[in-house]
This record gives sequence, structure tokens and C-alpha cells, in this order.
Amino acid sequence: MAGTNPRAARVAKLIQRVIAASIETQLHDQRLANVTITEVRVTNDLQLARVYWTQLGDDGKEQGERKRATQALRQAKGRLRAAVGAKAGLRLTPELQFMYDEVPSEAHEIEDILITARKRDEELAKVRANAQYAGDDDPYWHDDESDADELDDQEETNGSDESNDESDSAEDNGDDYDDQAYEA
Repeated sequence: MAGTNPRAARVAKLIQRVIAASIETQLHDQRLANVTITEVRVTNDLQLARVYWTQLGDDGKEQGERKRATQALRQAKGRLRAAVGAKAGLRLTPELQFMYDEVPSEAHEIEDILITARKRDEELAKVRANAQYAGDDDPYWHDDESDADELDDQEETNGSDESNDESDSAEDNGDDYDDQAYEA
């Protein structure tokens, strides 16, 4: 495509300027009133030029206007190719292939999605501004707390120590068994 060959890139820019100017000045077709040539890509052998175009239309009428513009471009393809041949000075004039450019409409969809995301972020920021932590303001223990709480904690740990002693003795029996296996 045009990116690999500098000459093809120059020819593509020339074709874009010639077609855009021809649509404005030479072709007096109302169907092409809001057509914009967004990009032209030319093959390295300069035989084929893909002309990407888009159209600004009225809401709800885009599909009909696009069909009419496609038909008008198809009908004017020969005149546009002749204009490109006259301006370019090439031995062979590239064949023109018109393709509708979907990028601008997709860009509008992405912008709508970003606007929705910004609104959600603003709502979350408002909620966060008034939010409070769940539980106590200070969840950590301090020395000035009552001794009754400490006694309760000691009783709980004593009860759990007895169960730990039983599990330790079970582990010791297993360790003795492993030691006997290594001694033999």
C-alpha cells in the first residue's frame, strides 16, 4: 500500500486532492454534496487506488444518502479517473475503487461510550465524597481498653492451647515413625 513506497504515497495524496477538487468543482451532483475524501491508498505498482470516503448526513437518513452517494461515485468513476490521469501525468492511470470509510462513525460511537464512562466516574466521585468507612473509626486495640476484654481473650487462648497440645502430640508420633524408618 501507500506506506511502503514513497512514490505511491505521493500519488495517493495527489489523487485525493484531484478527486476532492473534482467533486466540488466539476461534478455538479447533489448526491455528492456532503462527501469527503478521507484517504486514498495506492498499490505499489500504481495500478489500483482505493478511495475512502465518508458523508455527513441528516440523522435517520444516513443509509439512503450513502446509497445515493455510492451510486453517484460509481457513475462518475470514469470522469474522476480521467481527471486524475490529466493531473498525475502517469503512464497508466490507476483504477479507482471507492470504499465507504467506517472510521468516523465508529469514532462517534467510541466518544459516546467515553462520555457515559465519564458520567459514571463523576457519580462515583460524588458517592465517595460522602462515604464513610464500615465499622469503627479506629479498628485497632489500645492499652486504655478495659481489663475485662483482656481476660476474655486470655480464656479463649487457653482453650485453644489445649487443642494445640493434642495436635502437637499427634505430630510427634508421626515424627517418631519417620525417625524409625531412617534408622533402619
